Amino acid sequence: MRNFKYVNTIKAAVEEECPLTVSCADIIALSARDGISLLGGPSIEMKTGRRDSKQSYAKEVEDLIPNHNDSIFVVLSRFQAIGIDVEATVALLGAHSVGRVHCVNLVHRLYPTVDTTLDPAHAEYLKRRCPTPNPDPKAVLYSRNDLKTPMIIDNNYYKNILEHKGLLLVDEELATDSRTAPYVQKMANDNQYFHQQFSRAIQLLSETNPLQGDQGEIRKDCRYLNVD
Repeated sequence: MRNFKYVNTIKAAVEEECPLTVSCADIIALSARDGISLLGGPSIEMKTGRRDSKQSYAKEVEDLIPNHNDSIFVVLSRFQAIGIDVEATVALLGAHSVGRVHCVNLVHRLYPTVDTTLDPAHAEYLKRRCPTPNPDPKAVLYSRNDLKTPMIIDNNYYKNILEHKGLLLVDEELATDSRTAPYVQKMANDNQYFHQQFSRAIQLLSETNPLQGDQGEIRKDCRYLNVD
């Protein structure tokens, strides 16, 4: 969402061709779909027809979307509450195959003592990336989630966490919890299976309680409500 400016650029172009026809909600969903494809992930068939809300639900998002340091129990519970099953949740966390984790969000596993569930050699690497227990939150200090294919959505994430090289607590717990471990093993063994389940999970997530029909509105500008 740091690149929301691109959503506004897309919206302006779409409005030029088809005024008040394509919602910002659809543009965000389709941008996610295309981003996944550009990162080497699966091509996902995604429904359209969402409409934009007339109010903000920022607080609800905070309550529904798991935090980076939540336990696997909390992550499974929050996704289950919106209809995402365990297998799909394991697949969704495969998005950790790309991107990075800022040091401020992982130093608790390194200092004052190293989390014993971390692979020792990987922990030493992480300490070189994050050399202080109190990193400046404004500094760009981070580690890549996947050192081998950091910009490809693939099953290396699952191979890494089976070797105890996950960066977040939930990564480690995903590989060891009895509810999720069998799916982790299966996805680590079969990239095609991971992509299939990742596609299904993204579809489920994108179809969670959409506004349709005459609900909400189609915004002219994604940053603001329409002026009646």
